[in-house]
Parts: sequence; C-alpha cells; structure tokens
Amino acid sequence: MLAPYRRLFTRPGAAAFTLAGLLGRLSMSMTGVSLVVLLAERRGSYALAGAVGAAGLITGAIGMPVIGRLVDRFGQARVTVPAVLYNVLPLSALLLCVRTGAPDWTLYACWAAGAAAPNLGGMARARWAHLLRDEPDDLHLANSFEQVLDELCFMAGPVLGMVLCTSIAPEAGLLTAGGLGAVGALLFAAQRRTEPPLADRPSAGRHGSPLRVPGLRVLTLAFLSTGMVFGALDLTTVAYADALGHRPVAGGLLALVAAGSCVAGLAFGTLRPSGPAGARFLWGAAAMAGLLLLPLTAGLGGAGLVLLGAALFAAGTGTAPTMVTGMTLIQDLLPRRQLNEGMAIAVSGILVGISAGSALAGAVAEHAGPGAGYWIPAGAAALALLIALAGRRHLAVPAESPERAVGAAR
Repeated sequence: MLAPYRRLFTRPGAAAFTLAGLLGRLSMSMTGVSLVVLLAERRGSYALAGAVGAAGLITGAIGMPVIGRLVDRFGQARVTVPAVLYNVLPLSALLLCVRTGAPDWTLYACWAAGAAAPNLGGMARARWAHLLRDEPDDLHLANSFEQVLDELCFMAGPVLGMVLCTSIAPEAGLLTAGGLGAVGALLFAAQRRTEPPLADRPSAGRHGSPLRVPGLRVLTLAFLSTGMVFGALDLTTVAYADALGHRPVAGGLLALVAAGSCVAGLAFGTLRPSGPAGARFLWGAAAMAGLLLLPLTAGLGGAGLVLLGAALFAAGTGTAPTMVTGMTLIQDLLPRRQLNEGMAIAVSGILVGISAGSALAGAVAEHAGPGAGYWIPAGAAALALLIALAGRRHLAVPAESPERAVGAAR
C-alpha cells in the first residue's frame, strides 16, 4: 500500500516541506488538550478551559481565511514568518497570566489574539498542487497522503500533550506545542524552491472572495457538517466510556477512528480516480453517512466497548475519501490566486463544525442515555450528504480556463 507514495518524494524538496509542515501540524493538534489540562489544573475549572478554547476557535476560524488571502497575495514565506513570530506573543502572555493569577478575561483575550496561525496543511496541499499540476493521478495520491498526515497528528498530538502536561508540568504541553509550531512553520517557510509562485492578480474590480464560487460554498457547508461529525463523535465516545466506568479507554477508542481514516486514506490514494470529482464526493459523503450508523447501533444497543471500537474503526474509514475528494475539488474549482484562502475557508468551516458538534453532544450527554449522542454524528453526516446532493451541479469542475492554462504553462 505504501509503495506508490514513494514516487511523491522523488521530487526535489518534497520530503523537506512535508516533514517541516508535519511538525507544525502536530503542534496544532496538541494545543486543545494542553490548554484544557493547564486551566483545569491551575484554575480548577473545565468550564473556563472550554470557554477559553471556544474563544480561540472562533477567532481562529475568522483569522485563518485572512491569513490565507495574504498568502495568496504575498507568498507563503513572506506571511508565515511574521505570523509565527507574532503568535509567540499571545501564547507567552497566556502562560504568564495563568502563572500570575491574572483575571479570567485576560485568558480569553490572550487565547483569542492568537488567531494568526497559518494553515500549514493547506499550504502543503498548495505546494503539491503546483508541483503536480500536470499529473492528476499523483496529485490525488498527494492529497490522500496529506489527509493521512492530518489523522496521524490528531492521533499523536493529544496523547503527547497529555503526557507532557501530566508528567512534567501543566505548562509543558503548550510550551512544547508553541516551540514545535514555530520551528516547523519557519522550516516550512524556508523551503523556497517548492513554494508556489504568485499568480497574476486581476483588476481590483474582478477580485473578490472565493466564496463567490458556488462550489466552494457547497463544500464549506458540507465540511461544516463533517466537522460536527468529528466534534460530536469525540465527545460522545468519551461520555459513553465514562458512563461504563472505563474513561481511560476513550483515548484508544478515538484512536481507532483516526486509524480507520488513515488506512482508508492510504488505500484510497492508490486507486486511480475515475469519473467526475463531484460524483466521487457524493459517494464519499454517502459512505460516511452509512458507516456512522454502525457506532449509533452499537451505542444504542449497549454492545460494549469492543464492538463499539470495531464500529468506530469502520466509521473512520468513511471520512478520509470524503475529505480527500473535497480538497481536490477546491483545487479544481478555484483559480490558483485564491487557492490558499479557499482551503483556509474550508478548514474554518470544519473548526466551526467541531465546536458546534461538541456543544450539541455535551448537551445530549447530560440529558440522555450514554449512546444517544451518536445520533448527532450520524445526523451531521446525513446533512453533509444532503448538502452535497442539493449543490451537486455546482461541484462540476469547469473546463480549463485560460488562467489555469497560463498558470500550468509557467
């Protein structure tokens, strides 16, 4: 399964920007749990930790497309370096405020101010799109590989953050995440030979948000629903394991979801894409919706943790093909000059969906049985499918425009 991926890294510089970006993305997956453990330990409040985290999530969802637009306009390195150096300030201020017992509002302000994080996953995909612009099969392979890296980060990051916070000091997780993120992003920016060149800018009257493209609006709404799947599935699984008296097992159950997505992503990348990408996205969304009925059935039926784990692994296999095809569609639908902003908008939709899914699942966990929360990811996946079906005519990739042809020729 891994053999076809080797040819991706025969391109000069591909391994360097991939490894550097992996460091930065690993740090992002560490911050959530590290923040919760820090504030729960130093301030004694999970509610405060959740609220502060939500404030950062909201400003991050707003700031990420802004950073993406700047990247499209000025280039990856020219935006990433100052953004990384700036983000050191609010993180340091947060740790200082926690340490000195500053008022709670300062924590909100500091965490919300760190909204300039560059979307390294999107920038890595933009590099692959440039390097493989004439090789669609290899671009499909690269997008699948990037999705696998995302899943690996989501598996390893929270575990690493938890270990650091509990074995060294509550501040250790965020300190390490900040260091890894800064080093990874700066090393990524230093890989100039693989950085996509800036596209020609249209006249001011013609330039607008990539959301003017109907297909991106459809995909962003579908990704928002997919984010709800992620957020609700995580919280419901923790609540379910806790209700059975096996809360420590929850981490392993969530790792099975990510493992299923990893396996599916690797296998999906080796398949030769056939048919329109819009149709493949519909099939992926349908598979995701169908497979998420498995943990719902296991949870409501009281099947136990072993069968629930198998159901979660199977459910995870439906997310990677949907995400890979969705990101490929964004690359096909948008002009090159708006690619980073468009992918950042899609990721922002996922972040908002994760927040909403977690909030809904938390409310259900408090007022219903332990398995009832699995209705939310199943319903959110069905909603993503309905959105894709309703907007399927907008997911048709148009014929190559003169701008794409010029960009490819360069």
